[in-house]
Amino acid sequence: MSDREALLVYLGDGWMLQAAGVRRERSGDLAADVMLQNGDQFHADRVALNRAESREAFVATVTRDGWPEPRIVADGLHRLLPEALAQVQEPAEPRQSQADLLVALAAEADLFHDPAGDCYATIPVGDHRETHRLRTKGFRQWLARRFHEEHGKAPGSQAMQDALVVLEGQALFDGPKHPVYVRLAEHEGTIYLDLADAEWRAVAIDGGGWRILNDPPVKFRRAAGMLPLPVPEPGGSLDDLRALLNIGDEDWYLVISWLVQALRPTGPYPVLVVNGEQGSAKTTLTRILKALVDPNMAPVRSEPREVRDLMIAASNGWVLGFDNLSRVGGWFSDALCRLSTGGGFSTRALYANDEEQLFDAQRPVILNGITDLATRPDLLDRALLLNLPSIPEARRRPEAEVWADFQRRAPGILGALLDAVSAALANISVTQLDRLPRMADFALWVAAAEAALGWEMGTFLEVYSENRQFADAIARDADPVADALLGYLDEVEFWSGTATELLAALNELQGEEKRKPLERAKVWPTTPHALSGALRRLAPVLQRSGVVVLFNREAGSGRRIIQLEREGKPASQLSQSSHPGGKPHADAETGCDAGCDAGDAATNQRHSGRHTQKPHADAENESGCDDRDDCDAGIRSHSKRGTPRCRGCGRVISAINRTGFCGTCLVRGNAA
Repeated sequence: MSDREALLVYLGDGWMLQAAGVRRERSGDLAADVMLQNGDQFHADRVALNRAESREAFVATVTRDGWPEPRIVADGLHRLLPEALAQVQEPAEPRQSQADLLVALAAEADLFHDPAGDCYATIPVGDHRETHRLRTKGFRQWLARRFHEEHGKAPGSQAMQDALVVLEGQALFDGPKHPVYVRLAEHEGTIYLDLADAEWRAVAIDGGGWRILNDPPVKFRRAAGMLPLPVPEPGGSLDDLRALLNIGDEDWYLVISWLVQALRPTGPYPVLVVNGEQGSAKTTLTRILKALVDPNMAPVRSEPREVRDLMIAASNGWVLGFDNLSRVGGWFSDALCRLSTGGGFSTRALYANDEEQLFDAQRPVILNGITDLATRPDLLDRALLLNLPSIPEARRRPEAEVWADFQRRAPGILGALLDAVSAALANISVTQLDRLPRMADFALWVAAAEAALGWEMGTFLEVYSENRQFADAIARDADPVADALLGYLDEVEFWSGTATELLAALNELQGEEKRKPLERAKVWPTTPHALSGALRRLAPVLQRSGVVVLFNREAGSGRRIIQLEREGKPASQLSQSSHPGGKPHADAETGCDAGCDAGDAATNQRHSGRHTQKPHADAENESGCDDRDDCDAGIRSHSKRGTPRCRGCGRVISAINRTGFCGTCLVRGNAA
């Protein structure tokens, strides 16, 4: 039926003709629902008013005793025709689709996009404003609710999809660009912490203190599972947190340092690695620390299956907690390093063949487990290592009691942490350290907060340095290559040669019985390339252990040469190609062409010390050196008098090998 007004013709004696639902049929007929009525007496039928036979058929049907005469009915039908014709010729009012109505309602929202091109809307909800991605459930529910309020019915699913496509175009091409944050943000020197409460409030922290805002100037989004933070209160003490955690004195400094850095919007963030035996409250510590910075319905998780899962979790939360891990594999360790100091990950977008989806995040991370979880040097370089003591039965508490205690103390604890963050903001520009360790920005930030934490100046750096020494010890113990190299250099103190030669020497040192299980476990290099990679990863740890690792190229041949040397011994000579201009300077007095400056007395003395060694004569030595020659393999390796060879077995050795022996002979003792 049409919404047009019904047409009426009065026939007398209470009878009338009524035409409704007038429309032009596909056949061209002007049809209407016609009814002849007088009180309870009526007859209705569909009539083509422009066709005489259709009108006559209606007249014949209503020709009855006591009803109007046929000519009167026929005349009434004829009078209806021009009015019906005029009605269908009137332009119909345009009807808006549901999608158009939804787009119109969305004008109440502020549409924008972030730097990655994702589209958002900031919408009014009650007395506050919320920010949602356009494709998320939160925005769709808000828009559907507004549609029902205005039109009294629910929008169709296809109409909603069509409207979202239009709104995304408006947000991307017509809307401004704003960064969108999860939990923490920085804007014009002020840090903002999203409380994630129903009022969408945030804490603003600057060098003068902190305060709670109802309408922060930055855009926060809420990911699924986020829970509200405790509302911070001034005057709290971090001692209340100490009473809840099972940690020692030095670990306490590390925990507070991690928390202060975790409340900073920019990294790097050290990975907090918590070890301890069963029942040492590792999980409780992890959950409490996360609850102080980024509470979530799932506070701790198992190891992710792949990098994509890890990055999605990082995109939708601030602190990542992984519980009860048995080990940290290679890919997971590398991914955690990227999360700590910053790094991205890309993958193909779902349901698209040529679109790339990018993830980029820096996040604080907590790992806990019984065994040493961080064993690779690059992860240990970014880690804070905690070892929780066992808890005597007399000191154990029910978990419900611990959490009730935490809920009571949490507002004051968070307030005290915010005081420390405020102090760090105030002091960071004037804070200096005598030496900058790895994760220098983290060290400077915590040092800037030391006064507010009640620590003596330098306390953190001292504890952090000791923790890094402990991390180096773990790296050495966990890597059989490091262990073998350190044992090897205890005997020879210096080695120079190719990766192939070094691998052969280390294989000889290990022995097949000890080496084969390591190879099967894929922790021992089986190729020179793998050994070079292992050395590059271990180089910082070895250097802090007193071993210098250098990678050079041999003059002339261009072969890659590895030099290993105990620190404190004479500095390793470089190949000719490593000197400026590619040509060494010859010293007339010493015969040294290692590139030293003849006018540099200290340098001359250093090279002279190398060149006055008196090796035993070797009949097979092509250079002809014996006890009377003021030369050794170091001099020979820098000369042009022939190919340098091992004095023990005659094999060709590196041109910068100053021992005169190959690695195998050094291990076998042939260099005596």
